[in-house]
Amino acid sequence: MIGVHLENPDPAYCRVFPVRHYDLDATLSSGQAFRWQKNGNGWDGVIGRRFVRLHSDADSITAETAEPVSDWSWLIDYLQLDLKIEEILTTFPDDEPMREAVHACHGLRLLRQDPWECLASFILSSTKQIVQIQQIIQLLCERFGDPLPALRESGPTHSFPSPARLAAAEEAVLRACKMGFRAPYLLEVARRTTQRQFDPAQLGQLPVEVARVELMKLPGVGRKIADCALLFALGFQSAFPVDVWVARALRQLYFPRRKVNLPRLHRFAATHFGPNAGYAQQYLFHYMRTRGRRRETVRASKRRSVEALTAR
Repeated sequence: MIGVHLENPDPAYCRVFPVRHYDLDATLSSGQAFRWQKNGNGWDGVIGRRFVRLHSDADSITAETAEPVSDWSWLIDYLQLDLKIEEILTTFPDDEPMREAVHACHGLRLLRQDPWECLASFILSSTKQIVQIQQIIQLLCERFGDPLPALRESGPTHSFPSPARLAAAEEAVLRACKMGFRAPYLLEVARRTTQRQFDPAQLGQLPVEVARVELMKLPGVGRKIADCALLFALGFQSAFPVDVWVARALRQLYFPRRKVNLPRLHRFAATHFGPNAGYAQQYLFHYMRTRGRRRETVRASKRRSVEALTAR
């Protein structure tokens, strides 16, 4: 990759993956995972118990680690590098809103996350913005995770805490991580997982409807959080999380000037977006979140053009 400075170019510590139609920036900033931080032209993050720094260009993603790696399958799976995105996109409905979302978010991908970390993260996400969720999770990892080797300029790095580690914590200490009313929910789910009353990893073997019901039995887990875990960790690409942004997208783009309740939106999503509805959802989510930013970019570009013409 041209222009990327690697701290250790040894092949045991870095690898270049050829890619097509992969927008790493959009993927890592689209509200799926909360432990990625922009670092210059790259991204620093933690996957499992490994620190990794990622850089991308139009044709490749370069990964750099702080410890030697002999098998990179964990990263290939997490980034879903073997997925043929063109085949996913062909299953989307051929309507104007979906075409606009795909055009605006070209190269957006779904990640495949650890089920426990993903579920716990989304329990902490309730009624919070992405920046706030990142702050909560960073505090949680600093206080309960294990220190990990990292590259320079990355700052202290920790693993995501295990269920057992959180199950042994006091609720007040969890609340000190700024998670507020979510603390008892996370604590109870950690305890059930530690006591083997619940195993998020096993849910992937169940039908999606059954897995959703099992998740929604947990404290603090409603339909949206359950669908996030199903989609982002367990591989159920028909799961369609509906949060404020997605509900707004569906109402504005598909039901303008009509009052449509949440159950109606769920029924519409289940029938309209096809077998990869969750993928379509992520495009709509990111499209709505970034639409204002794109409009401002266009307006700024027009202002600069006018100023340049006036200055001549």
